[in-house]
Formats: sequence, C-alpha cells, structure tokens
Amino acid sequence: MTRLVLIGGGHAHVHVLAALATAPFANAQVTLVSPYARQIYSGMLPGWIEGYYAIEDCALALDSMARRAGVRFVQTSCTALDLTARRVLCANGDAISFDYASIDAGPAANLGGLTGVPQHGLPIRPIESFVAAWPGLLERARQGEFKLAIVGDGAAAIELAFAMQARLATEGLNHACLTVVGGNREPLAGFPFLLRHKAAKLLAAQGIAHLGKRRAVALLADHVQLDDGSQLAADAALIATGAAAPPWPAASGLETDEAGFIRVNPMLQSVSHPSVFAAGDVAAYADARPKSGVFAVRAGPPLAENLRAICQGQALKQWQPQQRALYLLSTGHKHALAAWGGFSASGAWVWRWKDRIDRRFMARFGA
Repeated sequence: MTRLVLIGGGHAHVHVLAALATAPFANAQVTLVSPYARQIYSGMLPGWIEGYYAIEDCALALDSMARRAGVRFVQTSCTALDLTARRVLCANGDAISFDYASIDAGPAANLGGLTGVPQHGLPIRPIESFVAAWPGLLERARQGEFKLAIVGDGAAAIELAFAMQARLATEGLNHACLTVVGGNREPLAGFPFLLRHKAAKLLAAQGIAHLGKRRAVALLADHVQLDDGSQLAADAALIATGAAAPPWPAASGLETDEAGFIRVNPMLQSVSHPSVFAAGDVAAYADARPKSGVFAVRAGPPLAENLRAICQGQALKQWQPQQRALYLLSTGHKHALAAWGGFSASGAWVWRWKDRIDRRFMARFGA
C-alpha cells in the first residue's frame, strides 16, 4: 500500500481530492493534513465583505471532500518534514509516515520587516483569521470615526479596499476613512496601463486614498509609521503585502528559491527530493509564474495526474504553466476590472462574468 500525504487544502489539492472521489488511486492510502476543515475561496472574499455572499457560499468543506474521496482527514498544521524517515511532523504531535507527499499549504503573510503586526495589524493570511476578525472591524466602524489603513497596493489589497469601502458606503458609514499604502507610484503595478488608470480613477471616485512610493515600517496603536518619516493615523491596519514562504520547507531540507519557496521541476516534484511534490503559491515553478490563485487552480489537474501515476508506478508528465492568466478584480458595487495580457476591460458585465466563474468553481467542488 503506497502512503500519500497531502499537506494543505489549497486550490491544487482540491483538484486532487476531486480526482480521488472520481477514481481512487490504486493501492494508495491517502491522508490530508490541513489546519482548517474548510477552504475559503479567495476569489469570493470581496463579495462576502460586501454582503453579496454568505461565508458558506465561499467555503469548500475539505472534511466532506476528503470523506467522499476516501481520504483520511487530520485537522492540524504541518510543522516540518523528516525527509530521511519520510514523516510529516504535525502541530498536534502526530508524525505521519509517507512514501510520497504533496504540499499545497499556501503562503504566509509577507511582512517585509514590518514591526508591530501581532499587536496592531491584521494580515489577510491566513484567510480564516481575517474572516473571524472582519465583523469586529466593521462593528468598530459603526461606532463612530474610524480610520483603516491597508498596507499593500497589489491586486489583493486593492480588491479588499474596494470591497470594504463599498460595504461602508452601503451602511452609510461615511465617517469611516480608508487609505491604501504601497511602495509603487500607482496601485496594481505590473498590470496593463489602462487597468491601472481605471483602478486609480475608481479609487479616487470612491474616496479611497492611495499613498504611493511609501512603505509601512511599523504599526502602532494609533498610526502607521512610514519609511519617509511621516505617519498615517489609523485605528486598524490590514496587511495585504503579498505572499511569503512558510519557514518549514527550507528548514526541513527541501531545496527552495531565494525567497524560501519550494523549487519544483516540470512534473511538480521537488528538485531535491523526488518523493515530495508541491503546487500553488508555496511552489517555485521551473518556469516562474506570479503567486496567483489562477496558477494554483491550473496546477491542480496535472498534479492529480502525476500523483496518481507515481502511486501506480507509471511515468510522470511535464506541465507547462500558461504564459498569461485572466485576472478579474472586483471594484465594489457589482463592478469589476478584467486583464488579459495587455488587454483590459471594466464594467458591471465583468463582475457578472466573474460571479459566474466563481459560482461555477464552487458548484464543481462543493458538497
């Protein structure tokens, strides 16, 4: 019996569970290790903030998916791999033996030296922690004057800014003030010019301030300290600065890139330990791609195929990530932006398109 351990319940492993439910891997005993019994689909998080979706609409039940797939589910975190003895070491004290392991555990918050986060900041990762804290932030805004700072000006930060501002406006909380702080001249650096221009105009139109070319260096009780010496008054700070690698893969001895992400070959195997696979944001692909749920989802089917093949002693297949990805960014009030390569578009029809894609994804993998 081949022992396969899936570490993490990310988008790629959702595909693996679906593949197992359709056709179990022959002679394989599969275990899923995840700290949460559900996976919040990040693409629908802005809609949940605005109140368009219930949290149940945005959550995939990993425990139910595992049960349908005949997979043992262990609700805990992986803290290390013993690569010599081939064991997954867990936060609950378990040591789970494996012949093959696959890692799709997701990244950590990229704090970049920012201090004061545990006391005064709320990272968006892990998403479960943010979901638990958001109602409290909203309630504070309902009580009176409230200044919220969002640290980061990439896609996740901007989507959350639009969603939060839309929710505040819907509730008539015009006294609340929202400011985005980022190191770029304008938000959404790396996206097409027209999309960046549209986003900047929408931010201004909705009363969301953007402080560009400045980085947050410290969070304090009533303000954010910036690298130019200035201060931004803030009652709360949300950290949306991108993905950082969790420390345990490198500490366990897996070969990683300079940022700590697991280097994998085109078959999604660790380049240093072929018995370990990785996909999603935690992986550094042979052909580098941005940290995006789009690529994590696309890696799912080839990962499932190769895990099936290696468990059954068959040849693995190479996967070539697509060169371009479609990005759909919600901008609040059922409006969205789209980007594909150098092409961009915006409007209510883009939001309806995004909503259909998101709902279809959840319907495919939901209970």
